[in-house]
Amino acid sequence: MKRASPVRQRFAALGLLGVPLLTFPLLSLPGGSLGGIPATYLYLFGVWVGLIALAAWVAERRRP
Repeated sequence: MKRASPVRQRFAALGLLGVPLLTFPLLSLPGGSLGGIPATYLYLFGVWVGLIALAAWVAERRRP
């Protein structure tokens, strides 16, 4: 059986990291607001941008 490449494994791990970060229990933790923006929105979009940045880093990383 053919083994998945390390890049594919990293993307799978990134997806598995993102799922619990974007589900209800953690999404409901932030409360209040910062500069008039609800903390839940800041958390949601912060995690989303972080996952995209990590995915870009994994995709663009050069092998040694």
